[in-house]
Amino acid sequence: MATEQPDIHFIGTYTRYSSWTSRVEAVLEYFKIPHTRQFIKLSDVKTVSPSGYVPFLECRSLGGTRICDSLAICEFLAESNPELPLWPRDRQLRALARSATAQMHSGFSAIRNSFSTNFLAHYTGNVPISEEAHKEIQKMLSLWDTARKGTKERLAALGEADEGFLFGGFSIADAFFWPVLTRFRTYELPLDSASEDALAWMAKMWNEPVFKGLTHRYYEQAKDPETRIEHYDDIFRGQDDIHYGQFPEDWTFSVPGK
Repeated sequence: MATEQPDIHFIGTYTRYSSWTSRVEAVLEYFKIPHTRQFIKLSDVKTVSPSGYVPFLECRSLGGTRICDSLAICEFLAESNPELPLWPRDRQLRALARSATAQMHSGFSAIRNSFSTNFLAHYTGNVPISEEAHKEIQKMLSLWDTARKGTKERLAALGEADEGFLFGGFSIADAFFWPVLTRFRTYELPLDSASEDALAWMAKMWNEPVFKGLTHRYYEQAKDPETRIEHYDDIFRGQDDIHYGQFPEDWTFSVPGK
């Protein structure tokens, strides 16, 4: 008897370099949403997406309808799986989670443009951080702190448990901040202004089994030279004061000063 295919087919670029694809992947994996997936080389995107946009979902029950853009995809997944808390159940926390996610989706351009996604890379030395990027780093750390403090207060008032993610339980918001969290590791971005609440969230994410599993997937991809994008590796080549390496897979996050 043939096994029925999942309703959703997910197509994106290899997640070791792709922040947008990895966000959707995190949601699909954390909530165990049935799907098939296809990762392709960046150079092959036009063969599956004439528009050049990835990731996208194909929904089989909707005649193969394509849903593009990571945020639109995650909203579609939330609507399609109302029994799963892709957004917080509480209306106030849900509104805040959507606000934070939208900020990440459309903002922080200095961080995006200066520090390309490379989940495995490790740059040490005099990594340049522009004044605007410094401001955005502070804003990012403040956003995480505000989210956690407000969430703890709200859940305490509701008498509900707090799982330690940005808005209590894991949500689309955490998935959207996952790739920028890894940039702090890749480029050793400063954490001196990070609050205890922000650092605790970072530790929660790094130690979460689902993200350990996704990290393992990035390392498995790296074994295949076809997944490599040369200009995303050692982006500071030729600058003697910056050194390029890779993190070992068993790396663990430690809170600065502890």
